[in-house]
This record gives sequence, structure tokens and C-alpha cells, in this order.
Amino acid sequence: MTIRVKGWCGGGLSVAPSLALLAAIVGMTAGGIAARGDAQAQQPACRGDSGGLTLSPGFCATIFADNLGHVRHLVAAPDGTLYANTWSGRYFPNAPPPPGGFLIALKDTTGAGRADVVQRFGVTLEAGGTGGSGIALYHDALFAEENGRILRYPLAPGTALPIGPPTVVLSGLPLTGDHPMHPFAIDAKGELFVDLGSATNSCQFQNRIPNSPGHNPCTEKETRGGTWRYDANKTGQVFSPKERFVSGLRNGEGFAFDDAGRLFATQHGRDQLFQNWPRFYTAAQSADLPAEELVQLVPGADYGWPECYYDQEQNKLVLAPEYGGDGKAIGVCAHRQAPVAAYPGHWAPNDLAIYHGTRFPEGYRGGAFIAFHGSWNRAPLPQGGYNVVFQPLADGKASSPFVVFADGFAGAYKDPGRAAFRPTGLAEGPDGALYVSDDVHGRIWRITYNGDGSDKVAAAPAPAFVAIEPGLAAPPEGTHPDAGRSTPALPTPPDDSMGQVALGDRIFHGEASDGTCSGCHGSNAGGSTVGPPLNSGHWLWSDGSLPGLTLTIENGVAHPKQYQGVMPPLGGAPLSPRDVAAVAAYVWAVGHAGKP
Repeated sequence: MTIRVKGWCGGGLSVAPSLALLAAIVGMTAGGIAARGDAQAQQPACRGDSGGLTLSPGFCATIFADNLGHVRHLVAAPDGTLYANTWSGRYFPNAPPPPGGFLIALKDTTGAGRADVVQRFGVTLEAGGTGGSGIALYHDALFAEENGRILRYPLAPGTALPIGPPTVVLSGLPLTGDHPMHPFAIDAKGELFVDLGSATNSCQFQNRIPNSPGHNPCTEKETRGGTWRYDANKTGQVFSPKERFVSGLRNGEGFAFDDAGRLFATQHGRDQLFQNWPRFYTAAQSADLPAEELVQLVPGADYGWPECYYDQEQNKLVLAPEYGGDGKAIGVCAHRQAPVAAYPGHWAPNDLAIYHGTRFPEGYRGGAFIAFHGSWNRAPLPQGGYNVVFQPLADGKASSPFVVFADGFAGAYKDPGRAAFRPTGLAEGPDGALYVSDDVHGRIWRITYNGDGSDKVAAAPAPAFVAIEPGLAAPPEGTHPDAGRSTPALPTPPDDSMGQVALGDRIFHGEASDGTCSGCHGSNAGGSTVGPPLNSGHWLWSDGSLPGLTLTIENGVAHPKQYQGVMPPLGGAPLSPRDVAAVAAYVWAVGHAGKP
């Protein structure tokens, strides 16, 4: 399927995109045929509002493409064609993809900073496909993850689309549990590195349930929670435990090679320290622990999960409570691999790109960009992430602290259910531009540098979520989207009071009793990829009555029917019977608000 749209410079375009001699292109990085960014193409002038983003000094952005479905990872070809993989798995249960295949080829033929040709191909929803995250170029082919497989699509000079059907390079990748996606990277020799995220939060006997110990040993690590290595030059490979390259990565997601050929990956830290182990952690500690990580992958190394996690406040790996830890003990963690750099907890690093080009100022060259998808479980603190950060690197190590490079993706609400956009994928183009994808509405931004080269690495301005009238002081509660909000007008359950509903509202939003409900169900109770909506009047675990809702809150949901989020009893919070009654009243009210 090909879509031709009007370019920003006017006029209808009818362009056949071309893919220049993939196998013969020079300037290959250690990641195969990924773009170098050395081209001397003229940068376009910075237009408008940079697509709603705030950026580090000297940078600007255009909206390269929009409304593409749930765009995950990206890769750019040497001729400028951008490829994207999209996904429609159970993380997106209520949003079918646009018609056509899950893979997309995009091309800007006018230099306007926007794709004027968009072509969809690959496995379709009608054929049973679900798409995926991982995508890469190697030699004369495009490789893409699709429903537990990695497929190879042959390419040829002169066309961006495959010249034949795909072949299966690898199959049998596990799809169960908390992390069913399989991002990957390919080096110059064709070594194929595949992430297999964990099936559980911390390898407990009962996943995400309070005080449940961890399996010891964690046999899940035999097939999950690490990086596996295969050969991109071969077809018909089948997943097995023996190809494991490293272990102890709960959910790797992002991969990138530096100029020396070193392979780096991101690490999603575990969840629910306070909710599952309240005798060791406060809610505030759990909101920012453990760190998200950038690690260098060394063959045979173990990065700690599930026995250990990285505490960025103590700057060390510590023993997890499921394995006898108390937030301070080290134990076996003394022999696990520490990260290259650490970041605030629960920001969710979903992709990684190391900058190889010369178009960005000197301080950015060789450093790492990380796309943070955004948190769901930082209650009672405001949600975090929903940005792209830059991490300076030198000789494989962090050379200075990270800065937020691009912000404003979430819009007014840093909340998984209401964020306008969530950064997911990164790619460097052959002209040195940086592409960033979003998996909410399927937007892709193109970020370029338009300064004189003298700009130093510096943080982007904070987005202006709340407008302040001239001459007025900022509100004392700050500008968090939910700060100072009032309880909306809601119906009252039988024999209950509006005061009870208001208390439940505050607990739901983490403003009382260390409640955590909004982290999974969204601040507007409209649901997220983790937990179902509560404002639809449709109930998965009860008849929606006050007694039924109360029982579900008390017992939790150990085995979800449709969503990936396990709910511990009481939501993992220290709720009293009075608190439970209030939350049930609020959920009942939200669920009945739209009924006549």
C-alpha cells in the first residue's frame, strides 16, 4: 500500500522511492548497514513549534509522519528511506492498526522534513500478524520481528519495498508473560543479538504478589531475562536456551553499537518494591527505585535480575527482597555486572541510539540517546520519563551526567492512559538527523541541528504544561497536571456519601494512603496497557456492584484475563477497610458516571 501526500512546499507528488545499493554502501557502522550520518546535506530551516517538543539548544524538529499505528523501532537506510516496525499485540487491545502490513517504508523526497511517500508492507492483521518492535538492516535485506519470529525481507537497488516474500531467520521466541517483545540488533559480521524480556516482575512464586519469595534458582533465566545470539546469515534457526549471550536483563529493549564495536543495551528495572515488600521500603523509595540502566554487554555476564537491582542512590547493586535483601544487603550482587550509567526509576527505556555522525556538535558525537517510554508506577510521585535523554560516553563509559534532550511528548498529562505521545524508537539518518517514534498515535519526529556547531550538551527547556498569566505567581502546588484538581461531579453509591467518593478519589490518585490505582488504570480511570478502564461500565471481575468491587480490591487479581498487569491484594497499598470502601465507592461512581 502506497500513500502519496502533498509536500510542505506545495504540489502533488508521485514519487517512487529508491534504495541505493545497500550491499555496496560505504560508511557502515558496527551495527551492519545502519546509517553513519556523515552526509553533507543542507539542513532545512527550523519550522514552527518543533512538533510540540522542547529540545536542547540549537536543535529543532519536524513531524516526519503521523497516524501510522503503534510505531515501535526504526532503522534508516543509506539513501534516507526510514523503515518502521509497528505492533498490535496485547499492549494495544483496543486500537487496531491502519490497513496494510505492519512494516512501513517512509521517504522525504523534497527536503521538507516530512515523509511524502509512505508504503506499508509485510504480514497483515488479517493474516494473523501482530507486528513487533525489532527492526534492522543487514547486507541486502530488512530484518523484522513478527509474532515470535524474526523475518528477512530481500531488498534490491531502486526500490524500498521487498522484492520477494520473507524467509524465517529465527522462530519460537517466547510470547508469554510480562514482556513478549523481541528487539534485536545485528553487527557487521551478522551476529544477531535478540532481547528476551522476563516473563515476570522478579521471578516470584506468585508474580507481583506481596511477600512472595523468588524462585531460587530462578529457572526462568534459562529462557528469559537476557540477550540471545544467533546468525543473521542463516535461516530456519529455532530459539533454545543454549544460545544465551548474557543473562540478568529483566527487559533489554534498546541495543546500539559504538564505533569500537561495543554493544550496549538498556535495562528496565523491576517494579513494586513497596507494594510487595512494605516492611523494607516506603512508597517514596519505591517510586524512584530501582534505577533504569545503560549496560555494556559482555559475553557470559549477568546483570543482576532478579536476584539484584541497581540502587542509584547508593550507586551499587543490592540484593532483591525476594532473595533475602532489605534494601542494603549485597550478597551475590557483588559478583554481578554493574551498569555504565543509571537513570530515575520506572522511566522505561525503550530504545537506544549511539550517534555516529558529524552533523551534531562535538559533545554529542559518540554519545547515547535513550527513548524513555514513560512510567506507570511512580505513585505517589508524579509520573516520569516520556522524553529522550542524551548520555555522553567516552571509551565505553559515561563521561558526564545525562541531560533531557527532547521533552514535551506527553503533552499535558504524563500518564500512561492520557499521554499524547510516548517515545519508543530511535534511528540516525544518513544526513545525521535523529528520528524518534511514538507508539500511541504513530507519530515520527525528525530532529536536526541548526546551530553554528558551538552549542554544548545542555538540557532542553521544560515543557510549559500550565500557562501562567503575566504578573501572576506560580501556584504553590506546582504544575503537575493533577495538582490542585477538584473531585468531579460523580454519582453517589446507594447509602454512601460524596465525601466517601472524594476520599476514594484521593486514594486512587496517590494523594492519600499511598494509593497506586492510577498507575495502572490511568489518572482519568480510562485504563492503560497495564490495567482496564474503570469508567466504561464494563467489568471483568465482578458485576460492578459495590460489594463486588470491594471484594476485587481486597483479593486483587493474580491472573488477569485480558491485561498484563497483576493487581496485588489492596492494589499493593496499605489500605484500611475504610480506604477500601472509599476506593470501591469512587470506582463505582466513575463506572456509573456516564449512565442515564
